[in-house]
Amino acid sequence: MSPKKPLALAGMFLSAGLVASACGSSTSSSSTTVTTGAVATTQATTTTAPSFAATETPPTASVALQETGSTLLYPLFNLWAPDYQKAYSNITITTAGTGSGTGIADASAGTVDIGASDAYLSQTQVAKTPTLLNIPLAISAQEIVTNITGLSGTLDLSGSVISQIYQGKISFWDDAAIKALNPSLTLPHLAIVPVHRSDGSGDTFIFTQYLSKADPNGWGANVSYGTTVAWPSVSSALTANGNGGMVTTCGATPGCIAYVGISFAQQATAAKLAVAAISNAAGKYLTPSAAGILADSQSFISQVPTNEAISLVYGPGATSYPIINFEYAIVNSAQTDANKAQAIRALLTWAIDPAHGNAASYLSQVGFQPLPSSVAGLSLAQINKIQAG
Repeated sequence: MSPKKPLALAGMFLSAGLVASACGSSTSSSSTTVTTGAVATTQATTTTAPSFAATETPPTASVALQETGSTLLYPLFNLWAPDYQKAYSNITITTAGTGSGTGIADASAGTVDIGASDAYLSQTQVAKTPTLLNIPLAISAQEIVTNITGLSGTLDLSGSVISQIYQGKISFWDDAAIKALNPSLTLPHLAIVPVHRSDGSGDTFIFTQYLSKADPNGWGANVSYGTTVAWPSVSSALTANGNGGMVTTCGATPGCIAYVGISFAQQATAAKLAVAAISNAAGKYLTPSAAGILADSQSFISQVPTNEAISLVYGPGATSYPIINFEYAIVNSAQTDANKAQAIRALLTWAIDPAHGNAASYLSQVGFQPLPSSVAGLSLAQINKIQAG
């Protein structure tokens, strides 16, 4: 993945929403499913949607914006870029897939205008920069992939077993604990190679949240979660940079297991990696799907606070896929330039508008799902806080 290149931003992510009364609303009803990528995107039916028009117009002046962060979002930026440039040729953006940790840090330091992150801001980060916002733009997911030559059938892995693998307590694919979950599969006596991110990563954030919730007395008590963690010492473990690095490393390493953002699902398939079915809170084993991602998200929607910092990992329900998250734009609400503030507001509003960046034609190519109406409204309210002066 190229570290940095200039792009005219092609719009961002998505929504369909219930907006705060100050933002205005319009009534609509639609339900569409588009399948062009690994996972279909379902446009949720809505009855009350935010009014985007008041915020969506960019300045007439030329404005250059800088974005960096999540490698999970990076492929989608490259889909959005040409279309946004066609609509607003005076607005350009330089993007970089550097990891969510860098996105948050650079947005906080003011060295970039937008930080892309799969992780919400911590209380420490908010205390350091109280004007920093985390604004959901879409819902994404993570898949667990393996490289086990000759394995026929889908491998079931519980959160507890994955936790033990990453702690070095399970070292071979024919371990009794894995065989007990997969009685119909012939598992080889092959050493397991757990791969984790070397950079500060939102994928690490949600993966370690999953392990913490699925194995609270083990991983949760001893390691916990974050964009970086103190990984247990495992002699066979490997590290990789970015989602692209995770796919490449796992694809080149027999016996590997890795966590990969769903926007890299096609690359993972091309590398001949198999997607494991992982256990949810109800004890069911699922691979990522539009229905599973939406089912998990629905269990959290009524709990989303006004600052939208919330984990969507490990929701209840038999059909809930357990590793999903909001994709965030990390932005400072206190801007020093009025044109830049307007450009950021317009860009993010374009992103969450179902007529533009929110279209399933974008999202389905990376397996993302739309924001529920109420969350879209909260995002728009946060976007409107981005002002100069």
